[in-house]
Amino acid sequence: MVGQAQVKLALVLLAIDPIIGGVLVSGPRGSAKSTLARSLADLPINGLRQLITLPLGSSEEMVTGTLDLQQALGEQQVAFAPGLLSKAHQGLLYVDEVNLLPDSLVDLLLDVAASGVNRIERDGISHEHAAEFVLMGTMNPDEGELRPQLLDRFGFGVALANRYSAQERVEIVRRRQAFDNDPQAFLATYADAQTHLVEQIHQAQERLHQVTISDQLRLAIAEHCVAAQVDGVRGDLVWLRAACAHAAWQQRQEVTMDDIDAVAELVLMHRRQQPPKASSPPDNSMPPPLQQPQNQAKHTTAADSDWGQMQPQTQHTGQLSALDMGSNPHQPQTGPAGACSSQGNLWHGKGQATRNWSQRINWFASLIAGRGSKPELRYRRQQGADPTMHLVLLDTSASTLSGQGQAQAKGLVAGLAQQAYLARQHMLLLGFGNDKVEPLLALGRAPKTMTSLLNSIGAGGGTPLRQALQQAQACGQQLLRRNPTTRIINYIITDGRVQQDITGLHLPGISVLVDTEQSQIKRGRGQHIARHLSAEYFTLAQVQQFT
Repeated sequence: MVGQAQVKLALVLLAIDPIIGGVLVSGPRGSAKSTLARSLADLPINGLRQLITLPLGSSEEMVTGTLDLQQALGEQQVAFAPGLLSKAHQGLLYVDEVNLLPDSLVDLLLDVAASGVNRIERDGISHEHAAEFVLMGTMNPDEGELRPQLLDRFGFGVALANRYSAQERVEIVRRRQAFDNDPQAFLATYADAQTHLVEQIHQAQERLHQVTISDQLRLAIAEHCVAAQVDGVRGDLVWLRAACAHAAWQQRQEVTMDDIDAVAELVLMHRRQQPPKASSPPDNSMPPPLQQPQNQAKHTTAADSDWGQMQPQTQHTGQLSALDMGSNPHQPQTGPAGACSSQGNLWHGKGQATRNWSQRINWFASLIAGRGSKPELRYRRQQGADPTMHLVLLDTSASTLSGQGQAQAKGLVAGLAQQAYLARQHMLLLGFGNDKVEPLLALGRAPKTMTSLLNSIGAGGGTPLRQALQQAQACGQQLLRRNPTTRIINYIITDGRVQQDITGLHLPGISVLVDTEQSQIKRGRGQHIARHLSAEYFTLAQVQQFT
């Protein structure tokens, strides 16, 4: 593998001390995330067996195990077929695209990871077995964030960059060609290096229990965790173990500050609540105490395109986000195939086949119903809410630059995102201004915070509302084709200063228009647009009154 030294270090340290708790590798497509994660199976890891892969489309039964129907029918005995968790016991459980796992499987992994026991209950019969594993995961951050509860279960986090020098790209292609031409000869070329690496890891494993760390360095770890606003103390424990493993790797029996510095970013990457300063040291150095930068408002004109520099003013979004979503009043119309993926790269991620979770086989009920007659399947309903997506259209045209409307609009978007994040819902943010429509936040799970993104948004130019509505309509229709039970709430945040005809356009789901017009003489275009879209109409002043 060419480059990616941080991931290699993380995998080696995990091989030395598996109690560190796994690695999450985050990066764009083509950065060798999966190859690096799977390579861990070739390293000697104390107490761990093979690597088991959890496919993205796995059902709950595949993961937990289920009734062995063949044995139940043939021998009239209830038996359970082991699932992936049973196979991963005392091994490595690898999940590619871990951020795309359905919430039901995430909840399951969290329960088992916390207890070390997998409990299976089917129609009054229960079974349990030990399930202790090291979790490995890869993800593309453009496809959505990972739930914080699962994120904290990974000991290390590594953010890859898909940027290689010209020389590195040449070497990558050369190695790939050599492997394709003769895989055995290629492996033989690196056999000695692999053997040497294995010997070094074995020696570090034997040396690990002799490594000590001073109270002064323990305090340094704690202070840096406090500075990074790390929740809980799991980060402190992981940092301590990682520093000890690094000292053993470097053939030292006492941890030094160099060991702490070397693993700092591996521990903090996915835990810090406060981003590092722009002038912070490279990955292998200790980040200094961090302070949140203050974004100050600027005096701008429409040509300055500094719409994003005004701090968001908090808006209460409870009533907006709690609108009745019992049904989709508008049936989806046939739209252009792949509309979401063809317009501004809105649709990120790998498509998943729609699953009707309400038709899950109840094996016991089916056996009883089919006894003595032709077998007949019975199904049970899957509990849980239908998926919800918040589609936000934000007016960033020149007319929004005056007054406090821009800050209030940003606060409204930030509040909607926070509500969606807490409810584990999805969000898509489209900006329409500067005579174009662009995805400001790609479709995926709502982020924990929107402040940095909102502060970076530029503005100016005309207001292409019709084009924004067309893209939102196409995306909503595609969502419903993928999963007809999706609940869609559309938010149009605009001052209504647009001359385009929007006749014939409507958005799947239900819609809310928030009028940001600030001038003393109201044109009333916002109400006109809301009527055309069959949308609920609110002014910013009304939104401010919601509690």
